[in-house]
Amino acid sequence: MNQAHPAVIDNLPEFLLHAITLERESVDRYEELAESMAVHNNPGMAELFHKLAHFGRLHASEIEQHAAALVLPDIAPWNFKWSTPEGPESGTRDGVHYLMDQREALEHALYNETQGRDFYASVASSSPDEEVRELAAQFSREESEHVAILESWLTRLDPQNTRRLEDLDPPNSPD
Repeated sequence: MNQAHPAVIDNLPEFLLHAITLERESVDRYEELAESMAVHNNPGMAELFHKLAHFGRLHASEIEQHAAALVLPDIAPWNFKWSTPEGPESGTRDGVHYLMDQREALEHALYNETQGRDFYASVASSSPDEEVRELAAQFSREESEHVAILESWLTRLDPQNTRRLEDLDPPNSPD
């Protein structure tokens, strides 16, 4: 849909497909970022993104258990009912770079988790289906916990981890 206000999700199978897709895309993006950080010799950020991917896998697994007895619909990627270009927790690649420091990485993750929380809250407030509203509200509360954890990590950052790495081999442009 990719519009200012997502369309209403009105049944449980459709909601669970959205939730599973949201979480799986988030895991894929965090793993992609972790591998990029590892390749560019930023092991601290690689570890952080692997940890975030692990948490996403746990949440996806929990959601998949809710869907185990259901037949989920087939929805084309462009027909998902969220207002972001990709899944709400996938974030954008804006501001993501191989020299990220811990603060930048945590702020990126915080933005993603906030987007996920807001998506679930929106479904909880707009779905005509009571079961969808209740489950979406539960998922929104869980995402709020993730937001709180990331905010806590940000407040406890060691200043040594918030310095951008020096690029020892910067890109060259011909004169």
